Amino acid sequence: MNNIIYVGKHSLTTTVSRHAHKSWELIYCTSGQGRMILDGSRTLDYSGGDIVIIPPMVPHENISEDGFTNIHINLADCTLTNKEPTVISGDKNGYLLDAFSAAFFFFSGASSICTALLPAYGNLIVTFLSHLHPSDERNEIARKIEHDIIQNYSDCGYSLGDYLNSLPFSYDYLIKLFKKEFGVTPHKYLTETRLRAAADCLTASQGYNISDVARLCGFREPLYFSRLFKKKYGVSPSSYIPERPASHAASSDSMKIPL
Repeated sequence: MNNIIYVGKHSLTTTVSRHAHKSWELIYCTSGQGRMILDGSRTLDYSGGDIVIIPPMVPHENISEDGFTNIHINLADCTLTNKEPTVISGDKNGYLLDAFSAAFFFFSGASSICTALLPAYGNLIVTFLSHLHPSDERNEIARKIEHDIIQNYSDCGYSLGDYLNSLPFSYDYLIKLFKKEFGVTPHKYLTETRLRAAADCLTASQGYNISDVARLCGFREPLYFSRLFKKKYGVSPSSYIPERPASHAASSDSMKIPL
């Protein structure tokens, strides 16, 4: 989840032509100010310290009289629930700026540790933004379930079913609510989180054997883990070699939109 597929920077710039992305785009304005022009008469004004969230396939262009600088990130499998482009403020201590800067640094690197850390920064940034921009009540219930999964996925004894039954809502309602917000059931989300963590462990090359990885990521049975891993990634855990876009030659998935 929240996989970083591209990170770039704009030095002092006044115009970015109209385009759209297949993925989510998060833009941290590091200095200056400008305006996002969307469809029709919709616009978003932003300034230094603001973060602009652009959902997939939303055409937008960026203009500024005096210029702006920014760091922009593209995310796949993003768990943000914004339906429309949004400007978020509130990074008073610069923690998000640090995270964006670190994401750019590690995306530009070529070592295995760079690859291993990128997923962590994707999740960190999305979690931070979610807290700066609270969702509605229904989303908060889904977020509460997501938080419990993330906090406990590595525990082999964790029972998601027991947790859902402890909430003051019907089990079926919670399943439907979570799926509406995240596109998958809570149990599928738990499995995907564990498999993503396993892939990160294998990428980091810590010398773990398959049983270690399974246990660290919440799977009781190594054989069951191996079967699920191969189904998702197409290879066994012992044969897994992650693919990573070339650092400097990589490009975002932007598509230019004719005026």
